[in-house]
Amino acid sequence: MVLRIGFTGDVMLGRVVNDRQRRRSVDAVWGPVLERLHNLDGLVINLECCLSTRGQQWQRTYRPFHFRADPDWAIPALEHAGVDVCTLANNHILDYEEVALRDTLDALDEADIAHTGAGETIDEALEPAVRTLEDSNADSDDLEIAVIGLTDNTPEYAAGEDSPGTAWIEISESRRDSSSRTQSDDVVDDAETHRRVREALERARETSPNLLVASLHWGPNMVTTPPDSFREFGRWLVEEGVDIVHGHSAHVFQAIEVHEGCPIIYDAGDFVDDYRVDPELRNDRSFLFVLSVTADGDPLELRLHPTEIDDCAVGEASSEAAEWSRKRMRTLSAPFGTAFDRDGDALVLSLEA
Repeated sequence: MVLRIGFTGDVMLGRVVNDRQRRRSVDAVWGPVLERLHNLDGLVINLECCLSTRGQQWQRTYRPFHFRADPDWAIPALEHAGVDVCTLANNHILDYEEVALRDTLDALDEADIAHTGAGETIDEALEPAVRTLEDSNADSDDLEIAVIGLTDNTPEYAAGEDSPGTAWIEISESRRDSSSRTQSDDVVDDAETHRRVREALERARETSPNLLVASLHWGPNMVTTPPDSFREFGRWLVEEGVDIVHGHSAHVFQAIEVHEGCPIIYDAGDFVDDYRVDPELRNDRSFLFVLSVTADGDPLELRLHPTEIDDCAVGEASSEAAEWSRKRMRTLSAPFGTAFDRDGDALVLSLEA
């Protein structure tokens, strides 16, 4: 048995996307990519907005953008796409404060869409999203998937022992150089970060998943290369038992690295949004990342289908855009020792030993 699980970059359904969707079909936001989504056995996304019509824009600290989508259309849209898991550990889930976060949690729960990375407390935010995936083409055992969601963005949105928010962690700029810093330098407590992440991973492992996913909203916007600290952290996650690292936040896709047979997607870019497009970085172009796994959850291959955002909807990339994205992904990933094959419009990364 082989199952195919899709991973996307940021899915931002607020602002202009929200306005457009009030006047078009619920499926319009997925464009022609919807058929490809329906052919998956599972789908994991980063939901880059809250789902609510309530709340006031966050004003406690400066926030230039606030993203909120009406759950009356957004939930059916997520259902129609077959979304199984939403990670909420990001820098927009509290844009309309606690009431909108709670509305988001309630709406996803009512729709039976698993979520992770945010909650009423840090204890809830660290809980994994667990989902049973069924292979529609075979009479065999189901695949159990567990996803943890973490972010190093927007510390003011971090959940506390008695306050709602995100599963926030801090990742040091350089673990190797920390010994040379003075006491006055801002040194990250790696031990505390590792403790919190291990706690989340242990909770996930208690569900006995076949596939363990770490979904990370990390780093600044419009950066094409992950820092050394992210490379170290991604590898450490794999060594701790994670089967795939699903990164996002930069709005542009970054390299893919394979460590101990497991893919690290440093950044999946953007999947749906209304953002201004940088003519050089092309944040409107990315991929649908499809991981094929065995019944035991062993990764077999990662397939990258080029996508392109147009009119606040995701679409199959044009020939020109697809070629640009393939070339850029090859260039970005080459320093990591990652080489791709080509199958039609897609890039294919073999993960078999």
